[in-house]
Amino acid sequence: MEATPEQLERKKKKEEKAREKELKKLKAAQKEAKFKVQLQSKKKSRREEEEKVVEEEEDYRDPLTPSGQKKRLSAIMPKNYNPSNVEKCWYEWWEASGFFVADANSSKPPFVILLPPPNVTGNLHLGHALTAAIQDTMIRWKRMSGFNALWVPGLDHAGIATQVVVEKKLMRDRRSTRHDLGREKFVSEVWKWKHEHGGNILKQLRRLGASLDWSREVVYNDIFHRDLRLVHWDCTLRTVISDDEVDKIDIKERKFLDIPGYDKQVEFGVLTSFAYPIEGGLGEIVVSTTRVETMLGDTAIAVHPGDERYSHLHGKFANHPFNGRKLPIICDAILVDPSFGTGAVKITPAHDQDDFKAGKRHSLEFIVIFTDDGKINDNGGAEFSGMPRFEAREAVKEALKKKGLYRGAENNEMHLGLCSRSNDVVEPMLKPQWFVNCDSLAKQALQAATDGENPKLEFIPKQFLAEWKRWLGNIQDWCISRQLWWGHRIPAWYVTLEDDAEKDFGVYNDHWVAGRNEEEALAEASQKFSGKKFDISQDPDVLDTWFSSGLFPLSVLGWPDDTDDLRTFYPTSVLETGHDILFFWVARMVMLGIQLRGDVPFRKVFLHPMVRDAHGRKMSKSLGNVSDPLEVIDGISLEGLHKRLEEDALRFALVSYTAQSDKINLDIQRVVGYRQWCNKLWNAVRFAMSKFDIDYTAPINFNLETMPFSCKWILSVLNKAISKAVPALDSYELSYAASTVYSWWQYQFCDVFIEAIKPYFAGDDPAFAFERSSAQETLWICLDSGLRLLHPFMPFVTEELWQRLPPVRGHTRKESIVTSEYPSAADAWTNEEVEYEMDLIESTVKCLRSLRAEVFEDRKNERLPAFAFCKMRAVADILTSHNFEILTLAKNLSSIQVLLSGEDAPPAGCAFENVNENLAVYLKAGEKVNAEVELVKIRNKMDEIQKLQEKLEKKINAAGYKEKVPLEIQDKDTEKLSKLVQEMELFEKESERLEAEKSL
Repeated sequence: MEATPEQLERKKKKEEKAREKELKKLKAAQKEAKFKVQLQSKKKSRREEEEKVVEEEEDYRDPLTPSGQKKRLSAIMPKNYNPSNVEKCWYEWWEASGFFVADANSSKPPFVILLPPPNVTGNLHLGHALTAAIQDTMIRWKRMSGFNALWVPGLDHAGIATQVVVEKKLMRDRRSTRHDLGREKFVSEVWKWKHEHGGNILKQLRRLGASLDWSREVVYNDIFHRDLRLVHWDCTLRTVISDDEVDKIDIKERKFLDIPGYDKQVEFGVLTSFAYPIEGGLGEIVVSTTRVETMLGDTAIAVHPGDERYSHLHGKFANHPFNGRKLPIICDAILVDPSFGTGAVKITPAHDQDDFKAGKRHSLEFIVIFTDDGKINDNGGAEFSGMPRFEAREAVKEALKKKGLYRGAENNEMHLGLCSRSNDVVEPMLKPQWFVNCDSLAKQALQAATDGENPKLEFIPKQFLAEWKRWLGNIQDWCISRQLWWGHRIPAWYVTLEDDAEKDFGVYNDHWVAGRNEEEALAEASQKFSGKKFDISQDPDVLDTWFSSGLFPLSVLGWPDDTDDLRTFYPTSVLETGHDILFFWVARMVMLGIQLRGDVPFRKVFLHPMVRDAHGRKMSKSLGNVSDPLEVIDGISLEGLHKRLEEDALRFALVSYTAQSDKINLDIQRVVGYRQWCNKLWNAVRFAMSKFDIDYTAPINFNLETMPFSCKWILSVLNKAISKAVPALDSYELSYAASTVYSWWQYQFCDVFIEAIKPYFAGDDPAFAFERSSAQETLWICLDSGLRLLHPFMPFVTEELWQRLPPVRGHTRKESIVTSEYPSAADAWTNEEVEYEMDLIESTVKCLRSLRAEVFEDRKNERLPAFAFCKMRAVADILTSHNFEILTLAKNLSSIQVLLSGEDAPPAGCAFENVNENLAVYLKAGEKVNAEVELVKIRNKMDEIQKLQEKLEKKINAAGYKEKVPLEIQDKDTEKLSKLVQEMELFEKESERLEAEKSL
C-alpha cells in the first residue's frame, strides 16, 4: 500500500530530526576531543612554566653556606629585600676570618673601646642595644679608617642577681639551699648555670652585628681597708647591697606591705611614741620612731642644746625599760630638730645612719640587735630574742603598753628602702666590711677632668662635667665587700695567732694580710708575724660587682702583668655608656685606673641618652614597655608588629636618636620606617646592577670633566656628604653623620640621580652611548663609596650589596667591606656650580609637581606644557641648558618653555607657582584656569610674605641691632629682606595679570 503524502512528509521530518541528532552527537564528540587536546596542551604548558619558575627561583636563592665560610650569593640579585636572608652567614664569616681581632704589635694607631658590662643573668634590653649600635658604628668606622681598632667585650658577673637566680633554681629543683651544698659545690652550680644561660647576651650581640674582639672576652673579676661601718643590709639575701640596689618608695600614711618571709602584711608609715623613765624620779622623756623595735639597741637620747624644755635634763640618764641600760641624755644640734615631734630623739647608733654619726660624735656604745637573717639577737633581750624584726615590732609595742610607757601612734610620711633584688626592707646594719678610701682617689679623678685647657678626660656632652664634679665633690668611702659566694673573692686572709686571747674570725683588725693567692698571703703573714705560730683563713666575702668592673680596663689588657696589650692599648680611646652609671662605673674606673696605672683609663667619655618609650616613660617591666632587641629585630614590637624587622634598621634608628639630649623616646614606627628604607636601598642598588653588563668591570680612572651634568652633580654631593659625615663621626655627632648619609642615599641618589639617568638606558639609542657609559661608571663609584659610607651604621645589608658589585679592572679589592677603606673627600669631585644649577632644577621640578597635584589632580597622567618665567637672564640660561633634566625629573610634561622678564610676557590662562624671588613656573591645561581661585592662592601667599617682611623689618630696626648683632647675621637678614621684597613684586605682577584676565 502506497504511503499517503502526509505519511511521506512525516517520515521525511523524522529522518531529518535523526540526522540533526547524529550531527549534534558528532559535533559534541569533536568538541570533547578538541577540549582534551587543549587540556593536555595546557597541562604541558603549565608544567613547563612551573619548571621554568622553579629554575628561575633557584637563580634568586642563595646556596647553602657552611658555617664560618664566606656567604655564597645567588646567581641573580633577588627581586625583594629579605632581611633574614641578607643577614645570614655574614657575622660567622667575619668572626671566623678574624676581622675584629686587634694586634698589639701593629704599627697602626690604636683605637680602643670598652663594652659596658651587661648583666650575665638576663638578656639585652634596648638600652644595651643602643650602646652596641653606637659603639659598633664607632669601631667599624675607625677600623675602616686605618686604626688598630679594639672593642673589648665583657660581662658583669652580677654577684647578687646571679646568686639569687641559682638559689631559687636549687630550691625549685632540689628543695635545697646553698648552705646544704656548701660553698665549693654551690659555686660549681653557678658556673654551670652561667655557661647554659649566659650565652643569650653573646648571641644577641652577634645578631646586632657587634664587631667585638671575642678573643678578649672576660667576666669581670687592691687599695682597700677594713672597718666597722653602717651598711645597707638585705636580711633575705644576707648580704650588703649598694646604693644603686636600693629602691626608695614614698609612703604618705599608714600602709601595709607584703614583705618576704612574713605571712601577714607589715605596717609602715606610722610614728610610734613611747616614754623613757628618767633616773632619780625626774619624770619621763617621750621619743618617737617609725621603727620601734630598734629601741632595743638604743644607747642614748638626744635633745637640742637650745631647747629650754629639756635644759634640766642635760647630763642626766634615762633607764631602758627592758634591760636596765642607762641611756645618757646628750645635747646635739645636728641631729635634733626641736620643732619635730617631742623634740627628743632616741639614738640607735648600730641601726641608723644619722644615729651612727651621732654615736661617733659622742663616743656612744654601738649595740647590734639583729642577726644576719633579720631576727632579734641576744643583745635585744631574752623576751624578744629569736623574733623576726617586724614581729618584734608588735611585741615591743605590747610590752611598752604593759609597762604603761606607750604614748600612741600617728600617720607619718616616710621613705622606705627596698632591695631591688629581693624586695625586702633594707636594714641599716653595723658590719665589719672592706672599704675603699675615696678622698684622694676622687681628687685625682676630678683633677683629670678639670685641670687646664686640655684635661686628660673629656665628657661628651660637656654638661655631664657638672655631674662629675657634684659626685666626686661629695664622695664617701666605698663599701666593696658582699656576703655572697658567687663573685671575685676578696684577696684578704685573717691571721689567727696561737697566743691570741680571742680566736673569733676577724676580731683583731690588725691581723689581716693581702695576697693574690694563699701562697702570697702566707709569705706576708710570716713577715708580719715573724717567729709566731699562726693559721690563715681567707675572707669568705666577695668583691662588689662595681669594684670588679672598675678594674676592667686594666684586667682585660693583662694587668697586673706588664703585657704587650697593656702597653699598646692603655689608656683606651673612648668610653661610651649611659649617663645613669656615670658614678657607679665610670668614676670608679677612672679612680682605680689613675691609682693603679698612673693614668686615666680612657681619654673621652661619650654618654648616650636613656631609652624610653614613645611617650617618654622609662623602660619598665611594670609598665610592660621593655623590649628585647631581638624581639624588635624579629618583629615582636611594643605594638605587636608581625612583620620582621632587621638588625640594620634597629641599629640605624637607635643611632639616629642620639641627638635627643639625655633621653630617647623610642617610637617603634621609626624602626619600621628604616626597615622600609632598607627595601628602597635594595631596589636602588638592584636597578643599578641591572645596568651593568655581565662581564662589566669598573675602570680605575675616569674623566670627570667630560661626564654628563647629572654624573658630575651626584659625585659632588657625594663628596659633600663624605666631608660632613667624617668630621661628624670624629666629634661623636653620630646622629648628624647618620642623617647625612641617609639624605644622600634617599634624596640625591635614589630620588634624583637614578631618575635623571633612566632615559640613557631606555634603549640602545647610539645618541646616548657616551652618557650610558658615564652613568655606569658613576653608578659603580656611587655604590662602592656609598655602601662603604653607610657600612658602620648598617653592616649586614651593606656587606651583602657590596659583595655583589662588579670588580675593578685590573685591581684586587679587599675581601670584605669590613676591612675596606672608609671614603675620604676628593677635592676634584666638588663642583659648586653644578650643585647650584641642580638645586635650581630641583626647586623648579618640585614646584611643577606641586602645581600639577594641586590644580590638575584629575589630569595627573596627561602630558602638559610648562613655562618658566625668569627675572634674570642667568637663571633663564641655566633652565634652558637643562631642558632635558627638567622634563625627565618633572615627568608628564610635553614641553618646558623658558621666558625672560622684559622680553616675554607671562603666559595667559595658566596655573601659577612661585619658585623663588627670581623664578615662577606655569602649567597650561588647555582650558582657561579659574582666575579667582588663583587670585585667592596668590593673596594668601602675599599675606605670608608681608608678615615675614614686617617681622624682619622690626628686628632690623630694633634698638641696638647694629651694635649687638654680628655683621654676618646682619648681612643674612638684609639678603632675606631683599628676597622677600622681590618675591612680593612677582606676586603683585601676577595678581595684576590675573585681575586683567578676569575682566576679559
